[in-house]
Amino acid sequence: MASNTSTGSQPADPYTAKAKDTNESLLTKLDEFSTFIKACKFGMLVTRVGETGQLTSRAMALAATENHGTDLLFHTNTESGKTDSIESDGAVNMSFLDSSGQWASVSGTASVDTDRSLVHKYYSPALKAWLGDLGDGTHDGGPDDPRIGVIRVKSDLITYGVTNVTVVGRALEVAKGVVTGETPGFMKVKDITKQELESARNGSIV
Repeated sequence: MASNTSTGSQPADPYTAKAKDTNESLLTKLDEFSTFIKACKFGMLVTRVGETGQLTSRAMALAATENHGTDLLFHTNTESGKTDSIESDGAVNMSFLDSSGQWASVSGTASVDTDRSLVHKYYSPALKAWLGDLGDGTHDGGPDDPRIGVIRVKSDLITYGVTNVTVVGRALEVAKGVVTGETPGFMKVKDITKQELESARNGSIV
């Protein structure tokens, strides 16, 4: 999309231009991203509703990661609407945000896995609170409850913004920007591309 603002030699979006960081190694980016989402724990999963095509989101708790953090796993009740949406259209987005404004966005393809060994591997007793015990000896919220599955999000593009500047330091930069017109530079925004993700899955991390 062409810019609708003439700014001469200056970028029309100086914050993004200043924040973008393309110098980090793949290993560093994977470590930063994994550390951040594990600390967040909860994020929002966006899917498309098959009947209407509308986008919808819901909170999900990260259960585990695979392949150097490139693929994300979440528990699910296979009887819930989100599994139907994923079966209809696997294109999803998973986003994470913490109270300081650091964030991550994962675009990828989701699938639902009901393999019992996988469910057992990542099972958490806390799931009982969300599934409930139906009292039939089978649907009890335990690791063998057939309702429990795992959503696997295979990442195609990861973009995240993190900082090592303290909250006070960030506030000072913002205040300075209000006075001087200089955009703050404490947030560094980094991409992990599809090519890099495939390299990580193949064990080629540099």
